[in-house]
Amino acid sequence: MACTRSSDQLLGARKAYHSLFHHSIEEHLVTHIKGRERKLLVALVSAYRFDGPGVNEDVAKSEAQILYEAINNGEKNKLLDHEDAIMILATRSKQHLQALYQHYNQSYDKTLAQDLEGEGILKDTVECLCTPQTYFTRVLEAAVKEDADEESKRALTRVIVTQKEQLVKEGFVPNKIQDILLGLYKDFMLASIASGDIK
Repeated sequence: MACTRSSDQLLGARKAYHSLFHHSIEEHLVTHIKGRERKLLVALVSAYRFDGPGVNEDVAKSEAQILYEAINNGEKNKLLDHEDAIMILATRSKQHLQALYQHYNQSYDKTLAQDLEGEGILKDTVECLCTPQTYFTRVLEAAVKEDADEESKRALTRVIVTQKEQLVKEGFVPNKIQDILLGLYKDFMLASIASGDIK
């Protein structure tokens, strides 16, 4: 949610969460997430990301270099603790992050996605912010495999309900759902895709 919604939508979700549960999402994360990823998750949900169209290419290139140096100077496993990396991912506009991603991929031997291979939540965050179609396609492919686990299947519902319009254009979603899912769940997913009401 923090990576796919606008700052205004995220602010609305934070207000709704507080209204329902009488504490903030940030408090919930701090209480329930104990690993190193806590700092990244709290930053992603609490920062206000600028949504404007402008990108300063020099800054994007400079920040691509910051990430490259952090990853390739033996700090890859410490990137979740890297203050500049967290700040970049949490506060920069999606257009800026996409420009950073392109600069990284053009300037170095490996792409940013390749350099973050095996980094779990960090790779997912970067992929979701910089190349959302790649991320959501990967989630969908994992969910529609015959041996998909329950978490992957829940991810399918989440992705279809929140990202339907972008994903359906490729035709991947309805075809795979038709082939793999069964019963009422399949009917619901196909109806959700066909409907223009769910966004």
